[in-house]
Amino acid sequence: MKFFLAFLALLTPALAQKPAAPAPAELTFPGEKLDEWHGFKRHIFQADGCTAWVVEPKAARPGHPWSWCLEFPDAFTDRCAAPALLAAGFHHVHLSVGNTFGSPAAVQHFNAFYELLTARGLAKKAVLIGISRGGLYAYRFASEHPERVAVIYGDAAVCDFKSWPGGKGAGQGSAGDWAALQQCYGFKDEAGALAYTGNPIDRLEPLAKAHVAIVHVVGDADDIVPPAENAALIEQRYPALGGTVEVIHKPGVGHHPHGLDDPAPVVKFILDHTAEK
Repeated sequence: MKFFLAFLALLTPALAQKPAAPAPAELTFPGEKLDEWHGFKRHIFQADGCTAWVVEPKAARPGHPWSWCLEFPDAFTDRCAAPALLAAGFHHVHLSVGNTFGSPAAVQHFNAFYELLTARGLAKKAVLIGISRGGLYAYRFASEHPERVAVIYGDAAVCDFKSWPGGKGAGQGSAGDWAALQQCYGFKDEAGALAYTGNPIDRLEPLAKAHVAIVHVVGDADDIVPPAENAALIEQRYPALGGTVEVIHKPGVGHHPHGLDDPAPVVKFILDHTAEK
């Protein structure tokens, strides 16, 4: 963390001189419990029938930007930018919707959570963090509500469920998750899932029109979520639609560990693409 703070001071000296923004008004939640998460104050509560939490920075950044890890918020956390973003003044949040693959029902919960947070003063555009299958959650929410998203950070992110859990390409797939996904989405059979046109790789145009910036971190040797079937397709298609995308490669690395030894490049991308949003 000390290395990131030094990087942040060099990156944004002008911002470092600005006074800290006050906390959003009424950042309390009915029935909440308080604890600490990576050294920061966390509110834990129920939102739309799901367990939710919001972590406060020590000093909020102007505009009250926030990051939202949609799945696996406690996996490789230091490597996946969230504590560094908190140190930079972002709030950080999570809503637990279970193993639902970004299904329509999950997005309904996400919408309710988003409305709750923005009503309490957080920014109108979030930074979404999609780790592994969390990529399906992040992209599904963003494609339906691109005006609510500033940046998507995908980390070994699933961008086509035919790749994972379907296993219809080079990856291993997961038969149990593939069956569960079909049930979550209400597909009658596998043919319905294979014919679906709402995967992240298929729904990029709304994001480009809304100027959502995308950054991915991939392990080039990932045989669970193969980059060629996922992030590489985003990298190929998004610029053709006028969108901004950056892919950070980890040569010889598989699906794990997620993130980077030093998440500063991801944090810089996020800061660069939230300053005006």
